[in-house]
Amino acid sequence: MAAQNLQEILAESGDIVGLLRNSQVGPYNYPAVTAEYHNWINEQTAWRDAVVLMDQTHHMDSVFVRGKDAFRLFSETAFTSVKFPVNVAKQYIPATPAGHVIGDGIMHREAEDELIYVGRSAAADWLLFHAETGGYDVDVTVDRRSPMNPLGQQVTRTFWRFQIQGPRAWDVIEKINGGPVEKLKFFHEDWLTVAGVKARTLRHGMAGAAGLELWGPYDSYIPVREAILEAGAEFGIVPVGARAYPPAALESGWVSAPLPAIYTGDELRAYREWLSPQSYEAVLSLAGSFVSDNIEDYYLSPWDLGYGSFIKFDHDFIGREALERAAGQTHRRKVTLEWNAEDVTRILGSVVDVDGPRYKYLDLPLANYGFAGYDTVLDADGNQVGVSLNNVGYTANARRVLSMGSIDADVPEGAELTLIWGEPDGGTGKTNVEPHEQTPVRVVVSPAPFSSVARAEYQAGWRTGYSKLDPAR
Repeated sequence: MAAQNLQEILAESGDIVGLLRNSQVGPYNYPAVTAEYHNWINEQTAWRDAVVLMDQTHHMDSVFVRGKDAFRLFSETAFTSVKFPVNVAKQYIPATPAGHVIGDGIMHREAEDELIYVGRSAAADWLLFHAETGGYDVDVTVDRRSPMNPLGQQVTRTFWRFQIQGPRAWDVIEKINGGPVEKLKFFHEDWLTVAGVKARTLRHGMAGAAGLELWGPYDSYIPVREAILEAGAEFGIVPVGARAYPPAALESGWVSAPLPAIYTGDELRAYREWLSPQSYEAVLSLAGSFVSDNIEDYYLSPWDLGYGSFIKFDHDFIGREALERAAGQTHRRKVTLEWNAEDVTRILGSVVDVDGPRYKYLDLPLANYGFAGYDTVLDADGNQVGVSLNNVGYTANARRVLSMGSIDADVPEGAELTLIWGEPDGGTGKTNVEPHEQTPVRVVVSPAPFSSVARAEYQAGWRTGYSKLDPAR
């Protein structure tokens, strides 16, 4: 009999790491959105130099929670504070009872008793499980991300979701509005009418410049998109495709997909039994040169991901006791790892070097080949001092290959380290991993966010410890 849930899958396997490292799910896709509208290099540079339309409609889950316990549900399942008013959004980051990160996303407070979660499935599943089993008086509706491989089937969502970003973004927004639009505080919400559609707005800044995220009913997707592009034509607006979009996280300093820390622990058994065999957690693929027999070596703390300042002990939440114990300890820290240009050239050149080794293909602009990626990072003496985390790619704005990383606290900014690129033993059995050899890559420890624009514009606590502090956050 086939396994009925994640717990049964793990029990049958007996090797959690091997199961995930050899997952047959294939590559993580950004579904439904065209790969390139212009070319991915111009699409990337446009969010720094002009203005872009980013399409976030299809790659995230949306969870709609209404009822008298909606606020309490979010509060008790995340270490981030939910003491924020209506028409404001905050980051939602849940942890396990042991204090390890499960995932993250954005929670929008639409009314006193109505919140919306938007983000990847790991945090969405945690929220849904507790809504269903925790005795909360809530009504929940979930709109799952579009299928990675729809195989010709029609794809629909509850809402479309766009971002207008870049230094000319506000020119476009005010043209759509027919007049001035107040630049609200970061992560504050309002309304904007586009093509006759009343759309919700969120003051955002993925590219480090003032911009808006907008969402509205999916049946108005085409007229709204066309209206935005028409309004932006005189300002050089460029639609961003699915190839150019993901590396924006490298510039903004966000680790998009840490491994959900839910595969062990008796206190999480009920959760694993709730997760289906088709869940994100059951099928995800683990990639990279870091290999341990213990899945818990892949778990990450909030501090490892730059979320230490987000922990608020002003409320009771799952994992609070563990995080209180860990608060005074020394932790790894989030950084950007800048790849050596000569080593990048050597890896790219191996595809046409018929007499030399074949290295793991460095697919630009996004080189991730697993849902969660962990590459070993070594110091000059060959000691492991951290890991490179997912998000490996190229930004045309810096003309650099970058990785997000988590490294030991005593490794200084500017230090040169070595990242091991590729998997051992010729590669794992993932369907999207070709036979290859490992190779060392020199990397320089750099700030996160890497983008100086993002460091100057993002407020403290939003993916960075730099810059401006907005008391509302």
